[in-house]
Amino acid sequence: MSLEILYQIKNEESPFWAFAIHDGHQICEELIPYIALTDTERLREEDPYTAAIADLPINQFIVDTSRFQLDLNRDLENAVYLHPDQAWGLNVFRANLPSNYLLELYREHQSIYYIIERHLSTTIKKFGYFIIFDIHSYNAKRKSTSEEVDEQANPQINLGTYYNHEKWRGLIDEMSASFQKLKLDNKKIDVRENVKFKGGNLAQHIINQYGELGCVISIEFRKDFMDEWTGKVYPGKVEVYNQLLKNVLQSMNLYLQKIQV
Repeated sequence: MSLEILYQIKNEESPFWAFAIHDGHQICEELIPYIALTDTERLREEDPYTAAIADLPINQFIVDTSRFQLDLNRDLENAVYLHPDQAWGLNVFRANLPSNYLLELYREHQSIYYIIERHLSTTIKKFGYFIIFDIHSYNAKRKSTSEEVDEQANPQINLGTYYNHEKWRGLIDEMSASFQKLKLDNKKIDVRENVKFKGGNLAQHIINQYGELGCVISIEFRKDFMDEWTGKVYPGKVEVYNQLLKNVLQSMNLYLQKIQV
């Protein structure tokens, strides 16, 4: 039996990391008979195209396995969706998973957290700190595909910054300001902090481990670049979002050159 979580790590000479931990859609063969959801149902709650958005000239950690096999942004107890209240009311599995499957998945969770820590420790040794763009996307049309998006409740970009050390306040403000200087569809970008999400378990874990040595900014894009019900991507949109992040990264690098980190 192998319930291995598939991921890719790209190393660059940079203190920055781009994470896309919910991009994946793959389920290992051993688990497929237990999965009760269709591919479309799974895709709706995954974050497709975030790996492409995260394709930046910095370190990258991209997960190819679906969060419906193991959610690396949940604590160990909730990383496998055993109950509907853990998964947007969805019944993920047809039957109870064998205990040896669960144990293997939990071991994978712990192993990958260790691997991430090892890489971040290397970045600290090289640069003295790290900054993570923890890239996600979220649904704003929960009722139907024709639903009108409540823009007041659903910003185009939600920055989850809540758990970071106060040391990074200036850097976070710089990121927000950088987004606000740019445009989407020829309009000023609505970017706000901690409205929809504050940062998940992985961000909290990393910050707890490293404190002021690292900053994790969870960047949640509203799924305006795709049809969130079918998974169909709108032509050219992913490239636009990727370029947004490249521009923001450039601004943040200039900011870091001006300050003593």
